[in-house]
Amino acid sequence: MGISHYIKKIGRGKDGARPLSRVQAADLLGQVLDGTVTDLEVGAFCLAMRIKGETPDEMAGFLDATHQRLDRLPKHGSGAPTVVLPSYNGARKLPVLTPLLALLLARGGVAVLVHGTPTESSRVFASEVLLALDIPAQTAIKSIAPGAVAFVPTGLLCPALKRLLDVRRAVGLRNPAHSLVKIMNPCVGKSLVVSSYTHPEYAISMAQTFELIQANALLLRGTEGEVVADARRMPQMEAFINGQRQLLQAAQAGTLVSLPDLPKTTDAASTAAYIQSVMAGHQRIPASIAMQVEHILQLVKHL
Repeated sequence: MGISHYIKKIGRGKDGARPLSRVQAADLLGQVLDGTVTDLEVGAFCLAMRIKGETPDEMAGFLDATHQRLDRLPKHGSGAPTVVLPSYNGARKLPVLTPLLALLLARGGVAVLVHGTPTESSRVFASEVLLALDIPAQTAIKSIAPGAVAFVPTGLLCPALKRLLDVRRAVGLRNPAHSLVKIMNPCVGKSLVVSSYTHPEYAISMAQTFELIQANALLLRGTEGEVVADARRMPQMEAFINGQRQLLQAAQAGTLVSLPDLPKTTDAASTAAYIQSVMAGHQRIPASIAMQVEHILQLVKHL
């Protein structure tokens, strides 16, 4: 059928564009992921959505199409919930501490899925830090045991989704896939998606999408786009259980009274060494991350 009629609707600029329904959005992205449209149409879709912005109904439709095509992780035989940590931004100025969050949650007894793929060439990504911590990327889809951390590349979950993410390397701009991966749920069974935003407008749209799809999630302003709380300040954290929204943690103005002694560089080896020191008890867990862990462990008890 093609997607030109959808592009005509969404591609009339910020003021002239019209939103798609959830069903239309699912059909559009489904065709993109299935590879039945041309590269020119994919580029037009990405740029049109970048200018227009996604509505919650459109994001819900994009999620519907994505979830239908994911190779999802089966639930563990124990029935224990899985905490999902998307990791796509990596380290720019601060070390990427998503692996620390993952290990602390696993020590609390939950299964932890970290998924992601490098989206830029100049950053250090969680996958590199996890590898330095002897947690290599999985090469097959399988369940995760309680107390374990697994890293699953996006290309393993859905090769077409990774290709859509890679469009950024060609055009230099994000597209709906970069928001999708932060809110999608690659797991079968009970799970909690931890998601983050970088700009206040995304906090609004992501919260509305979680409510619409009745998600189980924790939403916060993370660290440089990563889902781990900023070690230097306490961010606001909101919970969504079956889409019901609840404020868990108010944001603290300014920085923390006592700042953690973070690595001076962002390379994988230094970050991994710092994480190992924290896990061994030689350094304190940053207060904001400790609070995030506590909130997540409490939330999974209600799933």
